[in-house]
Amino acid sequence: WVPGHFPSDDFALAAFDGTSLYEHSDPREGYHQDWNTLIYNYGRREVSNFLVGNALYWIERFGIDALRVDAVASMIYRDYSRKEGEWVPNEYGGRENLEAIEFLRNTNRVLGEQTPGAVTMAEESTDFAGVSRPSSTGGLGFWFKWNLGWMHDTLDYMKLDPVHRRHHHDKMTFGMLYNYTENFVLPLSHDEVVHGKKSILDRMPGDAWQKFANLRAYYGWLFAFPGKKLLFMGNEFAQGREWNHDASLDWHLLDGGDNWHHGVQRLVRDLNHTYRRHKALHELDFDRYGFEWLVVDDHERSVFVFVRRDKAGNEIIVASNFTPVPRHGYRFGINQPGRWREELNTDSMHYHGSNTGNGGVVASDAIASHGRENSLSLTLPPLATIWLVRESEGE
Repeated sequence: WVPGHFPSDDFALAAFDGTSLYEHSDPREGYHQDWNTLIYNYGRREVSNFLVGNALYWIERFGIDALRVDAVASMIYRDYSRKEGEWVPNEYGGRENLEAIEFLRNTNRVLGEQTPGAVTMAEESTDFAGVSRPSSTGGLGFWFKWNLGWMHDTLDYMKLDPVHRRHHHDKMTFGMLYNYTENFVLPLSHDEVVHGKKSILDRMPGDAWQKFANLRAYYGWLFAFPGKKLLFMGNEFAQGREWNHDASLDWHLLDGGDNWHHGVQRLVRDLNHTYRRHKALHELDFDRYGFEWLVVDDHERSVFVFVRRDKAGNEIIVASNFTPVPRHGYRFGINQPGRWREELNTDSMHYHGSNTGNGGVVASDAIASHGRENSLSLTLPPLATIWLVRESEGE
């Protein structure tokens, strides 16, 4: 949903009645230079009501259950993509667009009151505080915010040759430093598979086997990391080309015999089913109790291990190895001793991996490691993520 600007074509809303009816008359406020579009005058009640009505129309008439609001940063800052002298300060001399901020708060409030079950999410690229916090506490009132920083950092990491990843370890861990500031969505969206950026699969390094293994490991990481998940169409079966809005997806990749694309498709299906089945993977996305690092500093081997936890204290251990070298006898400390079952392994032959793993179940040892009294010794498959669940849980 795009309430941030509208086309300047004369057949649209521009100068609708011969005057600047929907837009600001001053181009410093009403014209978007980057996109050759016009900016709504949110301070006019009839304009803001028109836009709120449009949001309600999508939800009530067409049954849409969520609106992703485009380019929120361009709405809330008067100096967005403008040089000195090209913008007008607000009444207090600041750069915030107070009318746009009030419009967003009001829209989210109205949708919350009149369309129970529908949610909104903001594509907002700055560090504006409280995008997904209630307007009563100074926030914008969105349900969620796209975590563009997480997306850029992790894709920058994944495109590296594994031999260089040890120098960029922090790109995979940095997201947890600000994870609890907003209710985040982790977006692998249409924006990331257009305009020469390549498909997600094609960004992965190595030969064909390594590209698919990297992608599967990344998906295992994505689905386990705190935040709601967004996969753009085609990502679920590893389309190799960029998205082209003038053509269909490359469904032919799934024709014929079983292949790597089928493997990714099965993995995404299993990730979704397992995610829904275990509350630890989603119940406390925005609560510090729901996440804990077990291994965060193994730069040299590019290994990460963390725990996801639900309200009842049930844990899932997630271990990722982002090198093509299997790690045998990899020991790390754990909180809960017992027998741990491999619930998901992105290197499984079921997904066209090498089928390296731990034979289903691993028992913990009373051997201290990483500041904990008990530990597990695992085989970490090459370029893979594994999820482990205690045998007494999730049966």
